[in-house]
Amino acid sequence: MKKIIILSFMMAGLIPAFGQSYNTAVGLRLGTDWGLSLRQRIYQKISAEVLVQSSLQREEVAVTLLALAHQPIITRRFNLFYGIGAHRGWVAAGKDGLKPYADPIGMDLIGGLELTFFRINLSYDFKPAFNFSGGQRFFYSQTGLSLRYVLWKHDRYFYELRNRRGLFGRHR
Repeated sequence: MKKIIILSFMMAGLIPAFGQSYNTAVGLRLGTDWGLSLRQRIYQKISAEVLVQSSLQREEVAVTLLALAHQPIITRRFNLFYGIGAHRGWVAAGKDGLKPYADPIGMDLIGGLELTFFRINLSYDFKPAFNFSGGQRFFYSQTGLSLRYVLWKHDRYFYELRNRRGLFGRHR
């Protein structure tokens, strides 16, 4: 059993360590909350995501900005991601014109799996949200399935190409 584990780690080192196979993807996120998702690769294994979503349980809309790290599993097209971010929500007023609670502001964590096949990106995540101000509760537990279309496939950015050169301009 130890030999299999050691061999698995050695094989994983041979796989290119790109975190994702696209630069920009946009689509829908469905789950406990529903809305739009835009994910943009920033660096080799780092991306940013903007979520604009509405709750199915509460009368509010929220915008969330997340920073994500990607770890490939077997290939860069199938990876684990995790991250942290912040959200700002807006609560709808009731029939009497009063809001039932203050607009939420807080922090989010996220973790999940992602698969990219041709220009389709599919991910499932768990996203706990903590309200530091406002909101119906302090803690929301959210899950979501995102279906995105890849607008821009993976290319190296100019700063990644420059960082791949070793001493005397040779490629590492």
